[in-house]
Amino acid sequence: MKLELISFKLCPFAQRAIILLNTQKIDFEITYINPMDPPDWFKEISPTGQVPLLKVDDQIVFESSVITEFINDISTTSIHPDNVVQKANNRSWIAFSSAMFDDLFGLVTGDKDKFNASKEALFNKLAKLESAKNSDAFFNGSDFNMIDAALAPIFMRLAWINEFTDNALSIAEFKHLSAWSDAILAVEEVATSVVDGLDDVYYSNIEGREGHLSTLLVDE
Repeated sequence: MKLELISFKLCPFAQRAIILLNTQKIDFEITYINPMDPPDWFKEISPTGQVPLLKVDDQIVFESSVITEFINDISTTSIHPDNVVQKANNRSWIAFSSAMFDDLFGLVTGDKDKFNASKEALFNKLAKLESAKNSDAFFNGSDFNMIDAALAPIFMRLAWINEFTDNALSIAEFKHLSAWSDAILAVEEVATSVVDGLDDVYYSNIEGREGHLSTLLVDE
């Protein structure tokens, strides 16, 4: 089957799919669109008008969580743990983590009050995740699983923001999450899941939003 992922370069949910496709060594093409001015052909095939979409031959798979599960289904090996309870637990935390992107958006776009509220909301979630994480390299031990791929875009964006702002969102207080972030970001399939220079694009995005976070930027 021919796979075409349709999204935009900064989309964290598409990044999750790309990490899985790379990890499972599945061939795919990627088409980037402007989400602020999507082409007519995209509007015709997207039921929600949102990205990412995965085109499978002539069929459309939409909703990011469904796309990642589909990628796992067509793979020769599963990237979920075998234990059904552990698998369900992982899926629960993946769903939980998705709300962190709303907090990150508030951090990037909001004024000082919105920034502080978003930071508090994000760090409350991180504290709960910290309580569920042990000292293993990845969430389930030594194997890189779907939950690790799901958190990768969050940790990558936090790392960028901390680099840009002299650690305005440092997660050093979370011992297990800090080590987990380091392990995830060192995985080749994670490092290669974004286009070259995307960190500069993210920096420019923060600048362009002119929120409180932009006032914390240090010169590159």
